Amino acid sequence: MDHLTCMRTFARVAELSSFTKAADALELSRAVVSTQIADLERHLGVRLFHRTTRRVTLTADGAEYFDRSRRILADVTAADEAVKLTKLRPQGRLRVDVPVAFGRHLLMPALAQFTARYPDLSLEVQYNDRVIDLVQEEVDVAVRSSTVRDPNLIERRVCRTRVLACASPDYLAKHGTPETLEQLYKHRLIGTLSTSNGKPKPWLFQRGSVRKQLKLPFTVAFNSHEAMVSAALRGVGIVQSTDVMVAEALARGKLQIVLPDWSTAGKHMSIVYPAAQRGSIKVRAFADFAAGLLMQMREHVDRILAPPS
Repeated sequence: MDHLTCMRTFARVAELSSFTKAADALELSRAVVSTQIADLERHLGVRLFHRTTRRVTLTADGAEYFDRSRRILADVTAADEAVKLTKLRPQGRLRVDVPVAFGRHLLMPALAQFTARYPDLSLEVQYNDRVIDLVQEEVDVAVRSSTVRDPNLIERRVCRTRVLACASPDYLAKHGTPETLEQLYKHRLIGTLSTSNGKPKPWLFQRGSVRKQLKLPFTVAFNSHEAMVSAALRGVGIVQSTDVMVAEALARGKLQIVLPDWSTAGKHMSIVYPAAQRGSIKVRAFADFAAGLLMQMREHVDRILAPPS
């Protein structure tokens, strides 16, 4: 017999003077309620209720037991609430894994806000562009830009990235702003080297249902997205990069979008955590914060890309 459960059921029957009403209130069958009361009476060795076809009333023993039970249940409820309150305040160690671009360009500028909001959290952040085993490496929550296929992980998709062509205001002032894809051939371009063959990748463009792939002449090409954006910030040329990489620079006016009509859909950004962490308040705190950063980035870039009204 679950003593506490039976005591709660007894108290509900006593309060409502009805087995049926108590069963409805507790979302149990009447048979279960009757069994729990019978178990409790057998355990105590007394009858707790007088039962008739019309009424259910407490016996003298039942009335005394009800009075004591209410105090005990109130203490249990207070203890439960006290523990819940501590759980509502995220605390302890939280291990986080994020892509390098997200960490440097979105998380780092906002990190002071997070630590101030959750002072009892000890945050451990690792920057990582490879997909790791969260359980094996004891990571609580991760930000991912790849498809999650592991059934033991919970994925919360937040937004989809976009691939943008950008350049610094200084570069555009000196060399002009291209207005068509063809004009890109006359500009200084910063390319990405493929990790598979070491050759510069073609640029992809999309406008509505029209998709184009251009093999362009690059002034310089890198195997590092950070280096590409850094070169663009210094006026080397036009770069094509994801909005996560360039959102902060766009917000500060250090980069401007080129050919906004030809932005291309990129990968989905998701918050991922092991299924065992489903109810963790500290995981939810970081997940909500990270999702907010991604949505701010998405909304900011969407405003820039929106046609003038």
